[in-house]
Amino acid sequence: MASAATPTSPARTEAWLMVAIIVGALAWSGIAPYDRLTWMLEVVWVAVGLPLVAWAWGRFPLSRLLAWLLVVHALILIYGGAHTYALTPLGLWFQEAFDMARNHYDRLGHFAQGFVPAILARELLLRRTPLLRGGWLFYLVVAAALSFSAFFELIEWWAALVWGGDADAFLATQGDVWDTQWDMFMALCGAIIAQLLLARVHDRQLGLR
Repeated sequence: MASAATPTSPARTEAWLMVAIIVGALAWSGIAPYDRLTWMLEVVWVAVGLPLVAWAWGRFPLSRLLAWLLVVHALILIYGGAHTYALTPLGLWFQEAFDMARNHYDRLGHFAQGFVPAILARELLLRRTPLLRGGWLFYLVVAAALSFSAFFELIEWWAALVWGGDADAFLATQGDVWDTQWDMFMALCGAIIAQLLLARVHDRQLGLR
């Protein structure tokens, strides 16, 4: 059964390096974020996720691929939280360099919101359920990533209801009436591309042939 596979996980030194990178980035971002509320709403996923992964590591160590993807996703969230997604220097540089109408860093964030959770869902399904590789796995991984994306859009809606205009920086719509649809479309693209690009590497690290 696929769930019996033993993953290729990061060595202890490498795992501690990952933790140091995330904790260091969190500390940097919290010194003087552009908007404290936005920072809190963005990095809460990292602040909760890191201890959760560490707590479960002894029983459920993650594959090396997934572990590093989670680090990258955490850095994307932290950077966006520090500057707000609409004002990230990296996004503003691309906006100016390519004459774009808006800062597209939030598009990157939502692409990652599909890309990384797709590999997480894939690993959980292959290791904890009898599900095998194939069309149903591909579909369920995409569905899981999209459900997470939809849940995040609900969180943005709830934040707008609770904090009103104070949550504008967190919403980062930048005047785009189709922002929610774009966010979910980017997550869909991320979930599909992640599986097309990384499925074979992921299978090898999970000990599957």
